[in-house]
Amino acid sequence: MVIFILIALLSYLMGSVPAGYIAGRFAGIDIRRVGSGNVGATNVLRALGKPYGYAVFLFDFFKGVGAVWISILIINAAHPWNQESELVGIMAGVLCVLGHAYPVWLGFKGGKGVATSAGVLFGLMPAAALTVLAVWFVTFQATKYVSVASIVAAVALPVTAAVMVHFEKAGMPLVYFCACLAVVIVWRHRSNVSRLMKGTEPSFRRK
Repeated sequence: MVIFILIALLSYLMGSVPAGYIAGRFAGIDIRRVGSGNVGATNVLRALGKPYGYAVFLFDFFKGVGAVWISILIINAAHPWNQESELVGIMAGVLCVLGHAYPVWLGFKGGKGVATSAGVLFGLMPAAALTVLAVWFVTFQATKYVSVASIVAAVALPVTAAVMVHFEKAGMPLVYFCACLAVVIVWRHRSNVSRLMKGTEPSFRRK
């Protein structure tokens, strides 16, 4: 039981590292007071440019991958006979995404969780992650809205996972996890949906 608590705590703390906020501080601003006020990679990209935005995205992505892989390494090292490493990886992924969305360091007001969720998915199901990434890219190219691409990719996530599980004979908990992850991502984008309906959502269309 202790090992599971430690893994959960470690995963949450990894997810709660606010890379966007830290990047803003390096640039001399509080990213929470610029643009959408979000500490995620998209707002950093708009406010500080590509170098900062891409760096924040990669950091958020790899903390998701790291939380999954490190948790599986820990549980396998502690209990070599354990057959539930996949479930431990899922637990770590959930806590990492929650840490990103609700970081204790920023008053539980974090990012949308897209990059971190992508990292978690890659750590658990690389093929599904690449498929969903392709969905995101195509949608973004068609609409030029990061929020729309993220929501569409989130909806495609559990469907993709279900197909992968069917052909790979993997465990159904991954599908349930992806469904929950999709709900969290869509819920975190509710303000974007409101702005889209009002026509005030910023896009990356060339002027």
